[in-house]
Amino acid sequence: MTESVLDYMTRLGRAAREASRVTARATTAQKNNALLAAARALDAAREELIRANAQDLDNGRANGLDEAMLDRLALTPARIDDMIEGLRQVAGLPDPIGTIRDMRYMPSGIQVGKMRVPLGVIGIIYESRPNVTIDAASLCLKSGNATILRGGSEAIHSNRAIAACIQQGLAEAGLPAACVQVVETTDRAAVGQLIAMPEFVDVIVPRGGKGLIERISRDARVPVIKHLDGICHVYIDVAADVDKAIRVADNAKTQRFAPCNTMETLLVHADIAERVLPPLADIYRAKGVELRGCAATRALLGGGVLEASEEDWHTEYNAPILSIRVVDGLEAAIAHINHYGSHHTDAIITENFTDARRFLTEVDSSSVMINASTRFADGFEYGLGAEIGISTDKLHARGPVGLEGLTSEKYVVFGDGHVRG
Repeated sequence: MTESVLDYMTRLGRAAREASRVTARATTAQKNNALLAAARALDAAREELIRANAQDLDNGRANGLDEAMLDRLALTPARIDDMIEGLRQVAGLPDPIGTIRDMRYMPSGIQVGKMRVPLGVIGIIYESRPNVTIDAASLCLKSGNATILRGGSEAIHSNRAIAACIQQGLAEAGLPAACVQVVETTDRAAVGQLIAMPEFVDVIVPRGGKGLIERISRDARVPVIKHLDGICHVYIDVAADVDKAIRVADNAKTQRFAPCNTMETLLVHADIAERVLPPLADIYRAKGVELRGCAATRALLGGGVLEASEEDWHTEYNAPILSIRVVDGLEAAIAHINHYGSHHTDAIITENFTDARRFLTEVDSSSVMINASTRFADGFEYGLGAEIGISTDKLHARGPVGLEGLTSEKYVVFGDGHVRG
């Protein structure tokens, strides 16, 4: 690259800003045609995608990437199928742009309402998984936004091959190429420029490890939609159905260990602990889960449970490790969650309506559940079709961020020559 990173990113930003004016006024049919054409292009380019991905995998092995990273990087035929299906699903979602709600007449005679509009230009910074390129591009395009995608350097060849398919889809729909731009340089300075261009970029979405998200949050001059940790809890209330409690607490921890919506701490009411903890401990041990508990937990379950430290209550393990605390009641459980949690996803297992309602009201998290596994905290499971990520922020978007989370609203006023007296 002969031009400087600053000049390159400025050029991308300026082009994205101009393209955002086009995507904002694009018809639903245009956007859907672009998505479906991109899906066809992906299907036709399977061999090219696999070849590009093989180059990334070879480079990754040479650079010492571990097996987990290599697995996230791999583009298998099944993952290509998933990307194609994802494009088709987003094309089938209702278009939020231009919808007007809450129209009402005011005493002056004017009508006032709110219209849903795109955010503008969305910068997305992510690691490893090349399929995020499709997820991000499709959601941003369908919600009327232009996007600049900066994937990890380890996936550069895969992302370029995917971007070529997206560009083909945009061209077939008559939309400018700058609606979706993949950053071509692997220079890390590009990230610093992307997050510091408020004149061109309206919001940043980081997807990756805690270190990446902390850096983006600290250095960005552009608003950020993000979550740092997924310290999720399940609280088994004294009024819980034991079978439900065991089923949900098992699934919340062991269905998958790595996702951000996996339970990391199990809280159990003291008066039901003897009935639920021993069978749960047997299940966890059979599935290779290391248990760390408070004194009451260790007294009940024996020496196989390690002593939980203060740090454990603050930790997102992303691994087969679980912290367990026996609490005196609902109030103590809520206090623990609000103190140690990350405002991501927390669940109560109870048959007591009053306890359930209090938990919903007082737990300060982006998703709060009754008698359901925390693993449901996901855009697809919430009926959003897809998600750009999870937000634990309180302004704008909170929880799984789908199409509507990538939009804003503006007031619209209808009059008939009205003037203010």
